[in-house]
Amino acid sequence: MQEEEKVERVIVVGAGPSGLSAAACFTKHSIPYIILEREDCFASLWKKYSYDRLHLHLSKHFCQLPHKPFPPSFPQHVPKNQFLQYLDDYVSHFAIAPLYRRTVELAQYDDSRRFWKVEARNGDSGEVEKYCGRFLVVATGETSDPFVPEVEGLSSFPGKVIHSTRFSSGKEFKDKHVLVVGSGNSGMEIALDLINHGAKTSILVRSPVHFVSRGMVRLGLFLLKYLSLSSVDSLMVMLSTMVYGDVTKYGVRRPNEGPFYMKVEHGKYPVIDVGTYKKIKTQELKVLAAEIESVRGKDVLFKSGELHTFDSIVFCTGFKRSTTKWLKGDDYLLNDDGLPKPSYPIHWKGNNGLYCVGLSRRGLYGAAADAENIANDISFFMQHP
Repeated sequence: MQEEEKVERVIVVGAGPSGLSAAACFTKHSIPYIILEREDCFASLWKKYSYDRLHLHLSKHFCQLPHKPFPPSFPQHVPKNQFLQYLDDYVSHFAIAPLYRRTVELAQYDDSRRFWKVEARNGDSGEVEKYCGRFLVVATGETSDPFVPEVEGLSSFPGKVIHSTRFSSGKEFKDKHVLVVGSGNSGMEIALDLINHGAKTSILVRSPVHFVSRGMVRLGLFLLKYLSLSSVDSLMVMLSTMVYGDVTKYGVRRPNEGPFYMKVEHGKYPVIDVGTYKKIKTQELKVLAAEIESVRGKDVLFKSGELHTFDSIVFCTGFKRSTTKWLKGDDYLLNDDGLPKPSYPIHWKGNNGLYCVGLSRRGLYGAAADAENIANDISFFMQHP
């Protein structure tokens, strides 16, 4: 029998935490599946492309994957090494065995035969393999393809230029002048790590930022069970103002919209401060607010007219998704940026057995909920075809 004629029940694309969550839920429902993963390991973003000091930003009970809680001995905010240990145990516990180095190049629904045809290139053999499945789950994640904006003259910069996915530690940047581009949680934490290792660090903060503490986030998530989002946001802004004061004195603007609203509506996380704000107040971390105009050698010209010299640049500018390059025939579930068109909470289900997991912009908690919903839906369909 040819490979393309073997109709797998579910094809999952991606073996990050989202794909692993889906696999565990399918196992619980005795639903056969395969996982295609382009890297040579599961959770590659965590294993290969994250900085050393990374911790889960939310409390552990918001971050555990389905059907297996974190060990009680783990701290409230789980560090990278323990999260990887947890994922290793998770994969072993549910006997998850992804097919690695399979880069999906095409996924298309066959109306006449009522299944998904998937073509994936084997990174070892170079051959294109064909798979068929009644259901297709997009689990490639919000953070699939690192994005670096085009900057005039950047190719002339003689120093190190890296995306945040290539940053491990500030050790190698001691005494260097480093520009961090991007002021999300990764940018703020990497800037802190650079300063702690003796780098002379500047951070480009173009967008308004909410600073909140871990305790504020815990309180806010608890209160959202009982109060409206706008009420909780008002409290968060008040607490942030009390704790952090007037952030505009340091070149940072506070958004007009509340932190939880921005997370739900735009997928923008508030900055969960773990020490960076103190560095901004003491001016150990220099805040730059204007966009980059151009780069000439080591000199970076900003649109404000300021000119600064740097030895290295770290782009913490987020990610794009390439789903639309290979997913064909879907005009309902995902937009051009690879995020769901339907609003939460019906964002996870498309047409013809197409699903997505971990794209609700609600982190690991949202991915776990998606995985449960998809497994329940497929299980119901199998029992009531």
